[in-house]
Amino acid sequence: MTDMMHSFDLYTPNSVEETSKLLDKHGKNAWIVAGGKDSFDWFKDRHKRPSAVIDITGLKQLYGVHDKGSYISIGALTTLTELEENSLLQKHFPVLTAAAGRVASPQIRNSGTIGGNVSQDTRCTYYRDGFPCYRAGGNTCYANTPTAMNREHALFEAVRCVAVTPSDTAPALVALEAKMVINRNGKNRTVSAEKFFIGPTVDITRMTVLQKGDILTEIRVPKKWAGAKQYFEKVADRQTWDFALVNIAMVAKTSAGKVSDVRMACGGIQCTPRRLTSVEDLMKNEKIGSEMETLAKRVAAQGAKALNYNHFKIPLMGNLAARAVRSLA
Repeated sequence: MTDMMHSFDLYTPNSVEETSKLLDKHGKNAWIVAGGKDSFDWFKDRHKRPSAVIDITGLKQLYGVHDKGSYISIGALTTLTELEENSLLQKHFPVLTAAAGRVASPQIRNSGTIGGNVSQDTRCTYYRDGFPCYRAGGNTCYANTPTAMNREHALFEAVRCVAVTPSDTAPALVALEAKMVINRNGKNRTVSAEKFFIGPTVDITRMTVLQKGDILTEIRVPKKWAGAKQYFEKVADRQTWDFALVNIAMVAKTSAGKVSDVRMACGGIQCTPRRLTSVEDLMKNEKIGSEMETLAKRVAAQGAKALNYNHFKIPLMGNLAARAVRSLA
């Protein structure tokens, strides 16, 4: 039977230390939940059946947005609505508030967290429906067969798995050079947003570097790009609820009509947010204008390999890159 959650023991710790002890005690049978937007789908379909569910919404130290001088600190349990409406982020990082505001629907943003948004699993329908694919421990990719329906899937780095990252905030965090703070047994380590997301060549069963026992506690956004020109756009089948077919985030510094520095990242086109380094390279130290738009459109999707039904993503990538460049004029 599906659409009915299995039974499990629920734990409600009040500190990161207590959470770590529970994770250590229950090992692979433990599952962290906060907003629950990804978790409860798995539970209802009975594809994930942890015996110990650890609700971390009581960890008050993981909430809020704080100015730390050289960077802005975002607690992993901060909701997407809070991100979207935060005046500090609106001032310094509008690309991130715009991305947060395009996630799903208002109801989901009210309870869904930034930590959950960047940590969620892929939304490949074959994988989510329980097909025994590579990612689920099987021996084939059902989305990459002659008859597969794969319009939402990858254009790049499709090694055994063609699933894509579903996060709207991920490209913005990569563009902003954010740092992810991960706690394990009381010790913190910091990973760049770009390295936080991993593809199937690293581990086909995970979307991020997070492993059992890890807790994403904080996201740090350096002020390097505060005040820079910023752009975010998402294209989806519907304006609300849907995951991106392609999204794009850009931060750029300009001077005297030229681009002095820029970072651009796309989501929805491979398992991780993809830096558009070819576009960045052609933009740097060049004059902003129609020629730059044309070149960005031409090179954005270089190297893409379309599947049966996602050819449209190639010109879409180019158009989004061109529109990002146009926003600088």
